[in-house]
Amino acid sequence: MTLVAPSILSADFAHLAEGVAMIENAGADMVHIDVMDGHFVPNLTIGPQVVADLRAGSSMFFDVHLMVERPEQLVRPFYQAGANLITVHAEACTHLHRVIHEIKDLGIQCGVALNPATPIEVLKYVVKDLDLVLIMSVNPGFAAQQFLSLAVDKIRDLRQMLEKTGSSAKIQIDGGINEHTGQEAVEAGVDILVAGSYIFKSADPGETVKLLKSL
Repeated sequence: MTLVAPSILSADFAHLAEGVAMIENAGADMVHIDVMDGHFVPNLTIGPQVVADLRAGSSMFFDVHLMVERPEQLVRPFYQAGANLITVHAEACTHLHRVIHEIKDLGIQCGVALNPATPIEVLKYVVKDLDLVLIMSVNPGFAAQQFLSLAVDKIRDLRQMLEKTGSSAKIQIDGGINEHTGQEAVEAGVDILVAGSYIFKSADPGETVKLLKSL
């Protein structure tokens, strides 16, 4: 069964705790938390204190996606806030191997995200160290963007790389996910679907989560 990680980027920021509780009750596998700094991407979202406050009221798996410059400076604060997995962007890390192991040395899972134009080859020497690879199917920064079809071939290529290297990393996709694009992604080899607007703006978010899990 496909894993589903609703992105709270599309939730009502005045009622984030209620949004997390809703998707937990709907059977979501994890909550995807987009952290943006206004520099690496043209948007600002939340910091460690918000995540810590959400953690105080939730037992969900917290999947924290750092879309920031110098992510190594925020690894420990988000770990202390309650992150179970921290994903950094390859494009933001001068010393990617070092950052990966700084995260893993904390005893939590580590992922690396790739923007649409970034080739999977940048992962060649670190992929066996990863728990997750996040393929961006939009250019990051804002919710409700259109799915970029180039991601499908990229997923297939990444699946081949994982099998060839013996990596156990899961493939996650984020951006423009709905029933149809989610099906394409799963058929190409994705393990985890991140969906924001499709879940939080739907008439029945719980049923939408179940639909995506069934793909």
